[in-house]
Amino acid sequence: MDLIEKVKNLILLMNENNLAEIEVEEEAAKIRLKKNNLDSIQTSIHLPGMKPSLQEGSTKYITSKKDSSVAEVVAPMVGTFYTSAPGADAYVNIGDDVDEETVVCIIEAMKIMNEVKAEIKGKITEVMVENGTAVEYGQPLFCVETSEV
Repeated sequence: MDLIEKVKNLILLMNENNLAEIEVEEEAAKIRLKKNNLDSIQTSIHLPGMKPSLQEGSTKYITSKKDSSVAEVVAPMVGTFYTSAPGADAYVNIGDDVDEETVVCIIEAMKIMNEVKAEIKGKITEVMVENGTAVEYGQPLFCVETSEV
């Protein structure tokens, strides 16, 4: 089965089982599919020997126009931004180190709490949104100082 057929089958599986996200890792590839709140599917495919690239629709961080050593973690969906789960400490604060798997906030969309990961390695330099504020798709949430953009 070729890669495109695998992606098509995973999309069918997601739709049939009402899944919001699925990730499959095999020897030849890592495939991650995620529905946003508008039911469009974001696709990220990583193949061995290739540096992961950001694709339109799945971008979680962008290089700042002001400084190439700063990246902005952006909202992957429309919703309400929260710095932490109810009653818990903030996931990250200014000065904290983050990596690709670090959860930096939650965005609530349609009464579902969606964890947002940094997906980049660096140090939080700015929180750009107030807790409890509505955010738009692609809106900058955090500035991360990094040299790995």
